[in-house]
Amino acid sequence: MRRKERYEKILAWFREHVPVAETELHYESPFQLLIAVILSAQCTDKRVNQVTPALYAAFPTPEVMAAATPEAVFEYIRSVSYPNNKAKHLVGMARMLQSDFHGQVPDTMDDLLKLPGVGRKTANVVQSVAFNKAAMAVDTHVFRVSHRLGLVSGQCTTPLSVEKELVKNIPEADIPIAHHWLILHGRYTCLARTPKCDQCGLRLLCQYYGQKYKVHKDSKEDAKK
Repeated sequence: MRRKERYEKILAWFREHVPVAETELHYESPFQLLIAVILSAQCTDKRVNQVTPALYAAFPTPEVMAAATPEAVFEYIRSVSYPNNKAKHLVGMARMLQSDFHGQVPDTMDDLLKLPGVGRKTANVVQSVAFNKAAMAVDTHVFRVSHRLGLVSGQCTTPLSVEKELVKNIPEADIPIAHHWLILHGRYTCLARTPKCDQCGLRLLCQYYGQKYKVHKDSKEDAKK
């Protein structure tokens, strides 16, 4: 199957079967989303959602958080991964929002990357989710699912190369939701160690499943000889 056809069929399946796909992080503003995404690095969304209600209440605006100390923020996020570093990042981020961006979360990659604790993946999530831009964040789920489905080649060995390939081949209007399609598929179906291929509606379009099935079929035929 040509890659263009693979993209068309896989995207059509997602449009039909997963018409609604959104981030599982809880937030009510771009500032809250930015906080949640920074906290979610190497941490589950479930854990982040447990700590953010009290954090949002204590630090409702960049101005309030900018006036706080990392030690004060730490008390609210101590149960997430790397809380010391993330507390410093959150306070530094809030202070830069105040000093450089009039207390507003910027919507461009260049400006977002200036903020402490913000890398390319985080910046893409904020652009896509908060501002509905055609930005494709590549986390471990998107990276894995894209390769298994055959949306990207084995030569795409970095998150950036996967991002560029996906953005090039997915219609611009679909990119914000496609980000969530791939993440959620990886989180709940295409698991890292034990993918649920028998429950996957994409298995007949999936390169990984096709190769796995071929190996299984060949081994049966060899056994008959």
